[in-house]
Amino acid sequence: MIKARMFVFAMLLTCRLCAAQTVTSFEGMDASLVANPEFDIDPNGAVGTKQYLEWVNVYFQAFNKTDLAPVWSIPQLGTGPWRLNHMPNCYGIYGDGVVLFDRLASRWVIAGHTNGNAGNYYFCVAVSSTDDLSSSTLSWYTYEFLLNPVITNANGKVFYPDWPKLGASPNGYFLGFDLLDMSHGSLPVGVVACALDRTDMLINQTALPMQCFSDPSPLPTTFNLYLMHSLIPADVEGTTPPPNGRDEYMVSIQNPPNDQYTTTSNSINLWDFHVDWANPVNSSFNRSSVAVPTYTPGCYNLVHTPKTVCVPEPSSKVTHNYVDSVGDRLMPRLSYRNFGSYESFLVSHTVQTGINGNKQTGIRWYELRIGGSAPPTLYQSGTISPGGPYLFRFMPSIAQDGVGNAAVGYNVSGIAAHPGIKASRWNLRNGSTPYEFWILQGAADEENSTHWGDYTSMTVDPVDNCTFWYVTQYFANNETGANINWNTRLSKFKLSSCH
Repeated sequence: MIKARMFVFAMLLTCRLCAAQTVTSFEGMDASLVANPEFDIDPNGAVGTKQYLEWVNVYFQAFNKTDLAPVWSIPQLGTGPWRLNHMPNCYGIYGDGVVLFDRLASRWVIAGHTNGNAGNYYFCVAVSSTDDLSSSTLSWYTYEFLLNPVITNANGKVFYPDWPKLGASPNGYFLGFDLLDMSHGSLPVGVVACALDRTDMLINQTALPMQCFSDPSPLPTTFNLYLMHSLIPADVEGTTPPPNGRDEYMVSIQNPPNDQYTTTSNSINLWDFHVDWANPVNSSFNRSSVAVPTYTPGCYNLVHTPKTVCVPEPSSKVTHNYVDSVGDRLMPRLSYRNFGSYESFLVSHTVQTGINGNKQTGIRWYELRIGGSAPPTLYQSGTISPGGPYLFRFMPSIAQDGVGNAAVGYNVSGIAAHPGIKASRWNLRNGSTPYEFWILQGAADEENSTHWGDYTSMTVDPVDNCTFWYVTQYFANNETGANINWNTRLSKFKLSSCH
């Protein structure tokens, strides 16, 4: 079957709370376009002033916002910026790539970690010299940060730096990642948070040493399952910065106690990262707890809690293969907006919505707000799971536009529904009910792997401050045997109330 690379379709959507809307959806990168496709592709991206930049493991491609055409004739190798600048420590980025558009500086940021060549792990960051990825003057300011000093315990054991996530704020680029004990089945044993010197990185100067904190501190020498893993740093949406002196905030899940009995939790974790570049001894990293409505993490497994595989496909009846919901953590992004009279943070994750043994999953979202000098507190939350008990919703990413409309994108799948893509949108200020709509109905299953990426991405256009852009994966044809044939889909839409 010949597939049109730039097929675009529009759906006219109506609801009682919003006027007619148009959703435009088009093909992103797919497995046929990259030299060495992987099962676990971590699709994510961001919208900038002129293009949308998409990442899959381990390639990136940009698309013009006007005609949706790709900027480069083929996807670019993910390690390309560091190879161009002859930085061999960063030639080995194999996954967990992150794309940001630094809206306050109008620059692109690509980052990822290496896999421990010669026992050394690096976090690699590339900052663009321009906001225009089609410019003949485009270059990348590249940096490598050795992680070993902050991932090695007192006994010399080096933990694996997994699932790094990055956020941009005026005080720095803020990084959070998990520590895995690979000798104990990739057991999560802690987290590390680091501040990177954004000021110098934006002007291609030598960066100050990164400032890092761990939890536990010091790093553990005995290994138990860490229940607060997978930090999500706040990432500024729009072009209004936080107030001067505002600390960076991160969030993480609080998984149920690992007692093989309890399945619910009623809190998430809020981390306050204060960075002082002039006097690092004054920097700090502190955790507090935020009470939220009770939830069970998606696909929660009492015996092996990090194993979150339970999302069915039509083929599951024969293959017994199910998809990983990655329900044991909050999902990026922690979208931050400064509205002047208040500051708002949005984050989402996959939770169980089924009852009486039904593992059906839905989307839980939280809005935290700051209304003064106090830290963020929960302002409102909700769970998205309309319809019957058989459609699973998972892998969400959330953002909000310049007038307080929220949108969350996610995948859906079920025993009678091939994996597809949906989104929901609502207004945070008037408390409207989320309205769900299709982006792409599924056509095929992933029959040979549980991996469904590890995250997706919803961002908002920094020019009009209204248009949402979302990326995730799907399958146009069944993936069977040793084949790898995933597709990705990009979509954009805006609510009529945003001008």
